[in-house]
Amino acid sequence: MSRSRAVIHARVRAAVVAGAAAAVLTPLAACSSGSQGSSDTGRSPGSDDRPVTVTVTPRGEKVPAGEPVKVTASGGRLTSVTVTDGEGHRLAGKVAADGRSWVSDRKLVPGAAYSVTAATRSAGGTAKSTRAAFTTAEAGKVNKVDWRPGTASTVGVAQPISLVFDNPVRNRAEVEKQLRITTSNDTEGSWGWMRDWSGRDRVDWRPKEYWKPGTKVTLNARLNGTDSGAAGGWFVRDYTTTFTIGARQVVEVDLDDHRLTLVRDGETVRRIPVSGGTPGGDKRSWRGTAVLMAKEGTINMNSETVGLADAYDKMVDHSMRLTWSGMYAHAAPWNARYFGNSNHSSGCIGMSDANASWFYDQVRPGDPFEIKGKDTKGVVAPGNGFGAWNVPWSEWQGMSALR
Repeated sequence: MSRSRAVIHARVRAAVVAGAAAAVLTPLAACSSGSQGSSDTGRSPGSDDRPVTVTVTPRGEKVPAGEPVKVTASGGRLTSVTVTDGEGHRLAGKVAADGRSWVSDRKLVPGAAYSVTAATRSAGGTAKSTRAAFTTAEAGKVNKVDWRPGTASTVGVAQPISLVFDNPVRNRAEVEKQLRITTSNDTEGSWGWMRDWSGRDRVDWRPKEYWKPGTKVTLNARLNGTDSGAAGGWFVRDYTTTFTIGARQVVEVDLDDHRLTLVRDGETVRRIPVSGGTPGGDKRSWRGTAVLMAKEGTINMNSETVGLADAYDKMVDHSMRLTWSGMYAHAAPWNARYFGNSNHSSGCIGMSDANASWFYDQVRPGDPFEIKGKDTKGVVAPGNGFGAWNVPWSEWQGMSALR
């Protein structure tokens, strides 16, 4: 080969190699994560950024209530989640630390429509919102609550918080979890389940010891969306009450000595001669701690309503209810000759008109009556009025569904 032909051949080979190298390197440079320019396909940077997949649970129409809303994200992060019902009320919740999930604090309630908005950010930084909607099935049966004490009331140091349910409560632990007690001084207490005198299910909260005067108490029963269990139905609303504890007043009743003593803040205010239930039969009084349930004023008392046949039917003044079974403290002028010397009533604690009038003005619902005597019907049961104080503390704690 001549020298000139060899030179030409070498130049051609170099050009081919250089061209081949350029064909390999160019696409590598274009696909590099550090590239700032456009690729040879004309796509902009971040065009390979995949969208975030959002899943909302539950979904559909008439889904079962009683479960929280769950929102999850894959391929990116949740930055916020908003869940509102048909009335615009927001269902609170919090995005998990890893940004992959969100769960509502409260459960879904029956017969509601919900809308969900989930804001996300992809791995490549793209922000987006996803929306979803669903409805819950109506409650086939509704459970309601009667509660004490009333809102904004001032009560005595033995007043429990008491909830009585219209229908049976089988899911007691689940219901009890929704009941939150807040006190101004971190009072120790516990819930206890029982059968109310009416035969209905009931749960009371009492302190370990009598309340401290001045304590402010709040009950938040966040029951909406909670299932009572078989034959009980759903709760479809929340309940709340706030009350204050008044002065420390204790009524000491000695049936053997036929005396009632009002003690306020440790000091004796007055001793009153009384007559209790007739010994030896169904007309005996109860003993133990009975809590003043209500001041009912002048009422008709009929013995047939408490299983004592036709023993009495009369209007009675200054009536103060102590039990559901019919034990009262009240004025009993027809028994005047027995005050201070013998028990001769049909189970109530009777006193003169003058003493009953004075005493009625001094006491308030929630004041404890500590009753003792040798010949009684027995101790006041927890469900017969507010008899929780007759249960030892350790036993009372065991009556909680969460123990």
